[in-house]
Formats: sequence, C-alpha cells, structure tokens
Amino acid sequence: MPAAGPVAARPATPGPPRAPRSVVVVGAGIAGARTVLELRAQGFDGRVTLLGAEQVAPYDRPPLSKHLLDRPAPAWLADELGADALAAADDVRLGTPATGLAVDDDGVRVGTADGEVAADAVVAATGAAAVRPPAWEHALTLHTAADAERLRAALGFPHGLAAPGAAGSGDPGPHPAARRLVVVGAGWVGAEVATVAAAAGVDVTVVEAREAPLMTALGGRVGALTAPWFARAGVRLRTGAAVAAVEPGAVRLADGTVLPADAVLAAIGARPATGWLAGALPLDPDGSVPVDERHAPVGGSWRARVVGDAARRRSARHGWVPGGHWDAALRGPAVAVAGLLGREAAEADLAPYVFSTQLGHELALYGLPGADDDVVLRGDPAGEDGWTALWFAPGTGTLTAVFAVDRPRDVGGARRLLAGAALPVLDRARAADPAVPLAKALAG
Repeated sequence: MPAAGPVAARPATPGPPRAPRSVVVVGAGIAGARTVLELRAQGFDGRVTLLGAEQVAPYDRPPLSKHLLDRPAPAWLADELGADALAAADDVRLGTPATGLAVDDDGVRVGTADGEVAADAVVAATGAAAVRPPAWEHALTLHTAADAERLRAALGFPHGLAAPGAAGSGDPGPHPAARRLVVVGAGWVGAEVATVAAAAGVDVTVVEAREAPLMTALGGRVGALTAPWFARAGVRLRTGAAVAAVEPGAVRLADGTVLPADAVLAAIGARPATGWLAGALPLDPDGSVPVDERHAPVGGSWRARVVGDAARRRSARHGWVPGGHWDAALRGPAVAVAGLLGREAAEADLAPYVFSTQLGHELALYGLPGADDDVVLRGDPAGEDGWTALWFAPGTGTLTAVFAVDRPRDVGGARRLLAGAALPVLDRARAADPAVPLAKALAG
C-alpha cells in the first residue's frame, strides 16, 4: 500500500492565463459526465464536446458487480445524478474512443478514428480497463455493461434474476442448473461478484494469490479478518493459490489443483486507460497521470486536466492518492473544473473513500493506509456488532485511515475526521474503545 505523508516537491502547473472557450471531455463515465455537468454548473457557457468509447449513454459502474444479477439494465447516470450530461454538452460522440492527444500554445487536439477534435482545453476522464493476462483468453472481466452481460449469460442468467428472487435476499427464485464460477482475485470486485452469484445458487470458488483477501487495500492483518466471511456466504476461498492456467472449463493452479468452471472471472485489478495520452502528458509506470491538487498534470500545461481513475493525485494530507475511488470520480471534477476556470474549489483535498457491500457486510474505507502504519482494532471482529480498523502513522496518534465494518457511526466519524487540512491526531486508547465516538477520541 502507498505510504501516506508528505510528497516530494514537484513543479506546480500555472493557472490558466485566460478562461477557455471550448473544452473537450474524453470519457463518458462518472468522471466525464460529472465534468460536463460541473462546467455548466460553474457558469461555463462555451462549447463542450463529450467523447465516449462505448456506444451507450453514461452509466454507473459499481452496480455492475454489486447488482450483477438483480439489476441487469445499466444504472443510467442521468437518473443517478439527476441531470443529463448528454443534454448539457454541445457535441456528443459516443462510440468514439480517443487515439491520441496533442497540446501546444494554441490549444489541444484529440485524435479519433474520425479525425481530430480541437478545443482550448481537455479533461481526460477515460478511467481504467480491467487487467486480463494475455494467456487467459478463456476468462471474463467485469468493467463495462457489455462485460456484465457476458458474465450473466455465462452464469445462466442473461436477463438477471427472476422475481421474486434478488441477489442477497436469500430467495434466488427460479434459475437454471447450478453453474460453477471461479473468481480469480479476492479484491472488492471479486468479493462482490462472489456474493451475488452464491446467493443466486451458483457454485463459487474465489482464488487469491496473496495470503488474504483485500490485501492491496487493507494489508495482510486486516484483510485476513475478512476471510471467514466467504464460507459463511457459501463461497470457497483459496488464498496463497497462484493460477498456472485458465483453460476451457477449468482453472489450473500452480500446485496442480484443477478447479472445474463454467465461467472464470479475472478480478485482478485495473490499469488506467491512458495509452492515448502517451507523449502528450507525463505517465507513471502504472499508466496513471500524476496531477496536482487541481487535477492538472504536474509540470504540464494548464490546458489539460485529468480526473478519476486515470489520475494519481497529489494530496497535502495523504501524499500521492491513486485512482480507483468512485467518490473521487464523482467529486473530483468540481475541483478540476474550478482550476481550469481559474477559480478556487470549495473542497480541493478529498479524502480517499471506498465503499462495498459484500459477503453480508457493509464496508467503508476512508483515508489511505500506509504499509508500515500501526493497526488498532475497535470492536471485536468475531462479534455481532461490527468493528473498525484504524491505521496510525508508526508510533504516533496520527490517523491515516479508517475501515468500518457494519458501523455506520464510525463511517460518519471518519468522514468528519479526515476532512480537515491535516490528518487528525487521536488518543489511541480512546479510539480503540467502540463505545467512544471517533470524534471524541481527538487528542488534547
């Protein structure tokens, strides 16, 4: 996990010498749609062009895994956000992925298969793409609405669950003969899909190469506390199990074990979809664009902003914050647009936030745990009342992150504590007492 704390000084991106009169937004997911709506909400009356790689209107991605079977139609962002980004833009081109970018003193030019789109400024909101090793051609991924359709069909539910059943309801309703699903990866998406599939009567095995679920987000100690949830939800979990091959109808593990499978889901992460930015903006080794507090590429032109999963944001509070946070894709565009228009954002340094519903539990992670942070548990993970993990900078009371399991009060407390200009300092003993509200555990 990335370490929280100060970041190395890097050149700041100068603000715009003048307000742009035309903006091209590349990406029609939550970050792109929010950018278009924020441009209009913040008074921009120039020309807005929206490019989207998929042929469908903007939709929300979390329901693809959380509601794979009980909500087969896309969750349209026009309904979720209460405003239509397509109507707010002057020129909408769906099914038009970007192929390149050029930025100079005169403006920006976004390449597409149909020619270049010119504007004064560009906002890159192309998100990420699911990782699937080249040799795993028999595995499915889950990142788009089309991916979800293919996975539902492979599980025998092309149109979702039949009434009255609903994923997680305990009443799956009529369904075809039980299918066997092997999920490779016990991260957020893998556990969410395993949850809804098992509840619908699918035989599910989750294979994780590392020692515990959710290790990338939570580390080994806290991740291991989630392992017992799988069996209780009717899911087999194999940790420390590397995949040697994905074959037709089976997954072969490195130890020789063969797991029969009617469907295999590769849920091993995602990489920023930023290949089209190569040569125009700086890219980190993982493909993300390092951006400053206003979402401008560090040391780059004022004419570009990068939001959502494609960005790695500099934070005075948390250090470098990687993408992958839905909340950042929702709220970051307001900050990016304010910077592009030469204004101050009301809330510039957003705390990283991840939420999940899986294996019978409601989870929320605020902040950014450091690999060497001290972990303090609040409540009993084996109990019935929920529990919370707190991360502190080594040897201090400086709180870096909060992971709440079935404790909505702690979710609210974490949100307030991690909204300040600096990381809060808590009394560790008081913070470990589940009877003490987190806000009351502040030191001093």
